[in-house]
Amino acid sequence: MKFSNFLFPESESPDSDYEILNETLKEAELSEELGFEYLWLGEHHFDGTCSYADPITFAAAVVARTKRAKIGFAAVQTALHHPIRLAEQVALLDNLSGGRIILGTTRGTAFNFYEYRGYGVNPEEAQERLIEVEEILRKVWTSSDFRYEGKHWQLELPVLRPAVYQKPHPPIIRAVAGEKSLKEMARQARPFMMVLHPFDVTEHMINLYRNTMVESGYGLDVIQQCMTDSWIWRNIVVAETDSEAMAIGIPAFETMKTRSGATRVGLLSKQEKNSISTDLGGARHTLQHGLIAGSAATVCEKLEDLQKLGIGGIIIHFRLGPMSWEENENSLRLFADKVAPEFK
Repeated sequence: MKFSNFLFPESESPDSDYEILNETLKEAELSEELGFEYLWLGEHHFDGTCSYADPITFAAAVVARTKRAKIGFAAVQTALHHPIRLAEQVALLDNLSGGRIILGTTRGTAFNFYEYRGYGVNPEEAQERLIEVEEILRKVWTSSDFRYEGKHWQLELPVLRPAVYQKPHPPIIRAVAGEKSLKEMARQARPFMMVLHPFDVTEHMINLYRNTMVESGYGLDVIQQCMTDSWIWRNIVVAETDSEAMAIGIPAFETMKTRSGATRVGLLSKQEKNSISTDLGGARHTLQHGLIAGSAATVCEKLEDLQKLGIGGIIIHFRLGPMSWEENENSLRLFADKVAPEFK
């Protein structure tokens, strides 16, 4: 089971943006130094939930600060991107990094309508745009005299430059939350990134994925490879003792969820608030299911259950909300020194 760091730093106000952005670059360097082989970047706009907002631009800085770690997107809100611009940007990053890029895609948030408004995109088109963009990316990276006629994009270009470094192209992995999306990935024999769910739901989803692949006629070797390349997301805080970890992790987790909920409600229009639930009371937003906090031994025990599910890797969000750099650094070092070696 692989472990990775999800660089998803919150910035409470514009006054803290500069500090948080530069600490996140320092965190990327430290993560690679500690042996993390994968770094992931997310995407959210206008609310400070993800301080760097634009993962493509920020990835270039991370590429320059690292040498070995693979850099993935978990995930690009695909509906907000022009497919050719995205194809060029990812191809450039792939060359600059020497083939260390993984493109994670997603339809985009289902509730932050202000992000769609800011980009002038109809949220009802998000899923259709995701499917079209994925198709365009694969074709434009592997062909010349490219032409595409779709519902949302009509494109024509001789050849994309620079060419991608990885052949045939950088891996494309889709983020999923529900059963429908997961089964679609299984039928296509594609790996997945799964949002945080309670353990029993995670177990059910993974079994559903495997069973759907079997029903679709895939052999055990293909299923195993897809599982090896798939990821699930968890929030983790490690300290010397359980009590210390909870003293740090619980307030940080609760503040993070409270702030994100309040910010979301504050930026939605009245009509948008009425059209969708803004409640953050789902199981994955509770302490019981949403946070793993404890000593190295306690965290190992929690992760052993996930390892038994056969998942390839865990995307770990270490720096939660208002956690300080010092608290985050200590958690990272303890995980690298005392947790990760137990799963080698």
